[in-house]
Amino acid sequence: MQAPSKPPKLSAPIDLERVRAQFAHPERIAPSDFLRREIASRMRDRLALVKMIPQRVLDAGCGPGADLAMLQKMYSATHLIGIDAAEAMARAAKGPAAKGLNQLLSKLLPGKTGVDLLCGDFAELPLALHSIDLVWSNLALHWHPQPDRVFAEWRRVLRIEGLLMFSCFGPDTFVEVRNAFAEVDLAQHALPFVDMHDFGDQLVEAGFSTPVLDMEKITVTYDTPQALLADVRAWGGNPLATRRQGLLGRAAHQRLLNGLERQRRADGKLGLTFEVLYGHAFRPAPRTTSTGESIVRFDLPRNSPNKPPK
Repeated sequence: MQAPSKPPKLSAPIDLERVRAQFAHPERIAPSDFLRREIASRMRDRLALVKMIPQRVLDAGCGPGADLAMLQKMYSATHLIGIDAAEAMARAAKGPAAKGLNQLLSKLLPGKTGVDLLCGDFAELPLALHSIDLVWSNLALHWHPQPDRVFAEWRRVLRIEGLLMFSCFGPDTFVEVRNAFAEVDLAQHALPFVDMHDFGDQLVEAGFSTPVLDMEKITVTYDTPQALLADVRAWGGNPLATRRQGLLGRAAHQRLLNGLERQRRADGKLGLTFEVLYGHAFRPAPRTTSTGESIVRFDLPRNSPNKPPK
C-alpha cells in the first residue's frame, strides 16, 4: 500500500502563470532594479566570507542577468547557470554581453565555463543530482507558492557540502501599502510574505544543515503616492489567485491615495518598507545509505597505533 503524499504547503495562493505574466516585460521591472542591486551587493559581502571556489553556480531567478555578471567577476573560471520562470527574463539575460563572455572564456579557460540560461520552475530544475556547488537566489523565492518544494529541489542539485545563499522579502514588506488598502476593501492587495522562522524550519525539513537567517529593514522614500505605487507595480504587483478582479474605481483609488498620504513621515516623505531576509545553509553529507544503514565517520587519533606519529 502506497503511503499518502503530504499535502502541499502553500506560502500563499500565488498564481505562477500570473507571476510569469507580470515579469514578461523586463522594461516594466527595470525601475525597481535599484534595490535588487543593493541586496545583491550585501549578499556578495556575505558570500565573500565563505572560502570556496565553485565550479558550477546556479542563479535561481536570474532576471536579465545582472547577478550573473557579478558572480562571474567573483568566480572567473566558473560555469554559471541562470534560470528564471519568465521566458522574457531569460531571453533578456541572453544578450550580447553574455554571448561575448562565453566566447572569450571558451578561449582562455579549460573545461566548461561561461553562462547558460534556462527557463523553468525553481521546484523542478532540469539539472542533475549533486551537479551544483553554489545556489544563489536574489529576491526571487517569495514569488513561489511552495518554498518548501523549492528548498528540497535546491538541496537535490547541490553537491555534498554545497552552499545555498538566498534573499527574499519578509512579512513587513509593503506594510504602508497594506495599511492604505485596508481603507479601500478587505481584499489582499499584497503578498503575505513568509516569516524568517518558517523559512528556517523549512530548510531543516528539506535536509539542510546549520541554516543561518537574518533580517534587516530598508525604507525607500518618495515624494508622491503615485511614484510609490509605480515602484510597487514594478516589483511585480499582486500575483495572488485570490486577488480582486478589475481596476479600482475612482473613489476607491482616491481612498488609497489618501491612506498613503496619512502615513507621511516627519520629513514630509512617504516611506515604503522592505523587510529583507537573508539565508544560507549547507547540504550535509548523508547519515544513512540508500538501504537505510547508518554512516559513521571518524578520524584516527593523532597518536593512534594505526597511524605513525608525525
